[in-house]
Amino acid sequence: MSNLRHWLWLSTRSPAPGMYAARILEHFGTPERAYYADSAAYEAIPGLPGSVRQALEDKDLTPAETILTKCRQLGIWILTLQDAGYPQRLRQLDSAPCVLYGKGTLPQLDSLPTVAIVGARQASPYGVMAARKFGMDLARQGLVVVSGSAHGVDAAALQGALRGGGEVVSVLGNGIDVTYPAGNQDLYDDVAAAGALLSEYPPGTPPAGSHFPVRNRILAGLSLGVLVVEGKETSGALITARWALEQGRDVFAVPGGIDVPLSRGPNGLIHRGEARLVQDAWDIVEEYRSLFPDTLQGKTPLSPGASAARLTRGMPQPEEPPAEEEAPKPAPPKKPKPAPPKAPPPPEEADLPLQPKLVIDPSRDRGAFTDDQLAVLRALQGERTLTAEELVEAAGIPARRVLSTLTLLQIRQLVAEEGRRFSTQVELKEEP
Repeated sequence: MSNLRHWLWLSTRSPAPGMYAARILEHFGTPERAYYADSAAYEAIPGLPGSVRQALEDKDLTPAETILTKCRQLGIWILTLQDAGYPQRLRQLDSAPCVLYGKGTLPQLDSLPTVAIVGARQASPYGVMAARKFGMDLARQGLVVVSGSAHGVDAAALQGALRGGGEVVSVLGNGIDVTYPAGNQDLYDDVAAAGALLSEYPPGTPPAGSHFPVRNRILAGLSLGVLVVEGKETSGALITARWALEQGRDVFAVPGGIDVPLSRGPNGLIHRGEARLVQDAWDIVEEYRSLFPDTLQGKTPLSPGASAARLTRGMPQPEEPPAEEEAPKPAPPKKPKPAPPKAPPPPEEADLPLQPKLVIDPSRDRGAFTDDQLAVLRALQGERTLTAEELVEAAGIPARRVLSTLTLLQIRQLVAEEGRRFSTQVELKEEP
């Protein structure tokens, strides 16, 4: 139990726990050694922000005890990097979360074909239909479907997979006991019954804008491939695709209209050769059938009528007009209801608070950044703001590497984005 408390202590030392915990573990070997280290030892860890070093000096284990108590009360299980049940695919990542919280039964993902389905929250009817159909057909043919829990593509993909009778995993950007979006409790319950809810955030953690890009690395890391259904060029779905490319995963994309903003993300992935165009679930299944011959089913599509019946089951249907002889009398006019107050933007869209600049000497903190990360940070020095296209020229590296590098730097909160322009949160102290 003492060991688990130290794991929980380490996992709560920064707002993006997995991004720094792996580096801390690499330096010390175990969370206990990190716990008993002193400030001088923390100073020796390259590229560690001052706020994280300061948090490491807080040795209070009371919050860890509180987390353990909440997990016992709520029936939430905990996996650490040292546990046999921790997914090996995820463990291989440099940014693997050191702790996972879960509810339900986690499928044996390392031995199963698993695909993440991601896309826009404010999806079009086409996007919702595609996500639900791909989710159902992939599940029917034996794949595990992984997604988030947001409205739009995420929820539709999970609903489709559940109707296909498959196993599902939903990775959250908040505590498992926090229902987000509001009204998703039924979906939470269904996912936990047919698979598992996962999060690296302890119970009670509310959703926040900075959580979701970090969460997306887990979606990609658990999967063999990522399917992008809809999304703008700067959407969370594209961040997940960048993580997948960085991790060496497959990327698939559903094409859309050339004049549809939500299709620019997947269309751009296809155009750049970063994703394979897919038109039905079989296009994905055939990629993995030779690897999982005993798990994946042959191509057995439902008839259009049966497919439509499954996809629309439980969904609100339009009312049929009454027969002419039964035409209803006009209803008396109702008093207009006052317009509801405008809801605040979802956490994923909320502006993140500005962070004070971190001063780093690359010659002292060797290993803090890759060569590509240093090239991008140098290009952004001096209060410059550049688009990704401008950074390709300024940093002198290919577009794909620039996009991957920007994603990693954003996750570490060292680069900020506003209006498709990037600025650095790091001041490099370099010898002239």
